[in-house]
Amino acid sequence: MTTERNEETVRRQKLEQLRADRFDYPNRFKPDAFASELHAELDGSKKNELEALDRSVSVAGRIITRRIMGKATFATIQDRTGQLQCYLRKDELEEGSYDQFVDLWDIGDVVGITGKMFKTNRGELSVHAESIELQAKSLHALPDKFHGLADQELRYRQRYVDLIANDDSKHVFVTRAKLIRALRDFFEKRQFIEVETPMMHAIPGGAIAKPFVTHHRSLDLDLYLRVAPELHLKRLVVGGLERVYEINRNFRNEGLSSKHNPEFTMLEFYLTYATFEDLIELTREMLVEIVTECIGSSVIVYQGHQVDFAQPMRRLTMQDAVAEHFDVDSAVLDDEKAITALAKKQDIECEHGETWGYLLNELFEACVEDTLVEPTFITHYPVDISPLARLNESDPRITDRFELFVMGRELANGFSELNDPDDQKQRFLNQVAKSERGDAEAMHFDQDYITALEYGMPPTAGEGLGIDRLAMLLTDSPTIRDVLLFPLLRPRH
Repeated sequence: MTTERNEETVRRQKLEQLRADRFDYPNRFKPDAFASELHAELDGSKKNELEALDRSVSVAGRIITRRIMGKATFATIQDRTGQLQCYLRKDELEEGSYDQFVDLWDIGDVVGITGKMFKTNRGELSVHAESIELQAKSLHALPDKFHGLADQELRYRQRYVDLIANDDSKHVFVTRAKLIRALRDFFEKRQFIEVETPMMHAIPGGAIAKPFVTHHRSLDLDLYLRVAPELHLKRLVVGGLERVYEINRNFRNEGLSSKHNPEFTMLEFYLTYATFEDLIELTREMLVEIVTECIGSSVIVYQGHQVDFAQPMRRLTMQDAVAEHFDVDSAVLDDEKAITALAKKQDIECEHGETWGYLLNELFEACVEDTLVEPTFITHYPVDISPLARLNESDPRITDRFELFVMGRELANGFSELNDPDDQKQRFLNQVAKSERGDAEAMHFDQDYITALEYGMPPTAGEGLGIDRLAMLLTDSPTIRDVLLFPLLRPRH
């Protein structure tokens, strides 16, 4: 830390000398070329061909290396597209500018350079500088480019430094941007409408989750950061927007882990006259198209394990998945005593009249979920944990719902929507009863949503997909923090 403070002190002294020489953080320089474009255009040219071309450019970027050789220097700058070498000679620059470059400029400074393109004797494409101008002074030393920014926590706290020092980090967020663009293209081709719904709700709903609470002073009203956009999106379906989607943030007051951040990005979409079965096929189609668009293949390698999204994906009911895991006949789990006994063996709480559906889900989450490495659709979730999903016509204990798991993580959740207002009202009342018994994640009663359903919602299916988790798979990132530019961290004291 002392070394860092000393470095900053020296750099601030240099800044004061620059200010005395009228440096004012200028905003005049206009680059007309970028590193990757120049390499693509000119790397194949021979040395004499470049000389004959007499190509002038203005480039700008951050100094990341420099080799000072008396009255000449080779420096490498990094712009938003890549890196480019520059060659500076004292006798070819404006008087005093080279000395300022050597004495007062540092690694990390942002510079603008104008000159001619040429190739060195070693064949490296470079800019032969004719003029140089400091654009911004870096008052802190950058990490060693060879080692990068190795401190994992510092990478998250100071993402700006991470992006400067680690090309892999920049690639992660470029891929994430491609992912979101590809999702929009996918839905645009299928005539979906993109919308934005409120981030602050008077009544939290759309998912079983504990919300964050805030307060509006003018209205003297408690509001909740949304846990899901579902109920607002389905209001739009009632209004006639029969294919609708949103890509935006959700907020859930839960713990931090390698796969959880309280603020996260979701895709949520709805289409009428479709069932959860249709969604399963659409999800498979979407993943093949999106993954191929982003990385050039339907096959990813995640933490050493190969996953091919184009291959047939396994389907199991939740009950069958639990039965398979414990090597028992699925019919055994129909018996409430049997499933209670199995849950007790796994140290699952069974002392307060837990329902069959609750216990089945607890067994699945505790024992099965992490084992689902290959893409697997788990279907027919219990109604007890699916207050917005349509009841299965053959078994009233379960719903027409699925979740997709990849590498032991839930990636998507979809179902045939409940559009019976009377059934929905009763399910809300059941959730209220849970809340009164102390369940902080239970849903609130939303009368306006019931009213919307009473106007008539067409048969509909809807789904949510975790963009952060999909980005993790596409970039081989072991933790969600790697794909969030600014993950939530405990403050330093």
